[in-house]
Formats: sequence, structure tokens, C-alpha cells
Amino acid sequence: MTLVYFAIAVLFVLVVALTIGLLALGRQVGILFDRVSPMGALVNDSGPEVGQMTPLFSLASLTGGTVNIGPKPGKATLVFFLSPTCPVCKKLLPIIDSVRKAESRWLDVVLASDGQKAQHERFIETAKLGDYPYVVSTELGLAYRVARLPYAVLFDQHGTIRAKGLINSREQFDSLFNAYDMKVASIQSYIDQQPAVQH
Repeated sequence: MTLVYFAIAVLFVLVVALTIGLLALGRQVGILFDRVSPMGALVNDSGPEVGQMTPLFSLASLTGGTVNIGPKPGKATLVFFLSPTCPVCKKLLPIIDSVRKAESRWLDVVLASDGQKAQHERFIETAKLGDYPYVVSTELGLAYRVARLPYAVLFDQHGTIRAKGLINSREQFDSLFNAYDMKVASIQSYIDQQPAVQH
């Protein structure tokens, strides 16, 4: 009988110790979460800056019609630079589709690239991109100084660039929209301006 009481006492002590350990671990996770900043879209310093007017273009779309890059009454525009040979770009296509459907009330999405027209036409067919405006223009990429892909530029209905950057995930897409809503150049610049959290 004494052995049973002893075992219960040991188990009780272990439960208390585990509870204390779990609470301490939870606190440390909270501290770590505060210290690790979210990773927004990687903004390069070249090309038109956030707050400037977008370069104006009128370009033929491979899927039909003309695409005007610039002010558009009542609609913001997301220009997404991609390539048929970019695996990350292909991985992001379902995310682009989701963003386009969810934000269609206020946002137009334009796909942009450069290179051989025939290669892009095959890409449009195999990736089922026929519903998107799809422009092929070296000049457009040069105007935004796009050096790496995938890259996105978000400008408002007045044609003012509100966010831009290298995109590799849904979180980085969301960081563009968060910067747009918060009227800041980027999430990283916003975080850098905040006072450090003391623990």
C-alpha cells in the first residue's frame, strides 16, 4: 500500500514539473514570436519607388485585347512577373488564382514576362492562363528593374505604386496587400520603425 502512495506522489510531482515546464516553454515561444519579424516581400532599391507613379504602358495581351498599365478608375492592379521556366512561378499560380478570385472586387491581376511569344503561348495553354491578361514586354520588366522572378508590383487606381517585391509564398503576397492597406512602403519598413519590445 505504501508503494502505491509513493507512486502516486511521484506521478503528482512529475505532472506539476511538466506543467511548469510547459508554461515556461509557452512563454519562450511567445518571446521568440515577438522577436522574429514576419518576412515580407523582398523589396529591391532599383526601379520606381513606392509612392511614385507607375510607368505607363499600353500592351497587347497574348490572351486578347490590350492591357493598359497605369491609372484605372475603381481598381488597383497587381502586375505579376513570371516565366514559363521558373518553377517557383508555377508553384505560385494557384495562389495567384486564389488572390484574383478573392480580391476581384477591387483588384485586377496582370501576368507579365518577356522572351519568345511561342513559348508563352504554350505556357498559357498548359497552365490554363487564358482568363488572365498576359503581356510579353522586355520594356515593362526594364521599367520596373525586375532582376529576379517571381516579382510583383501593386499600384492603386491612380497608378501610384503602393507595394512591390520578390514573391516566393502566399505570406509574401499577403505582405503586399498589408502594406497597401497600412499605407506603408513595405511590412519590413513598418516593423523597422516600431520600438523594440522589452522582455
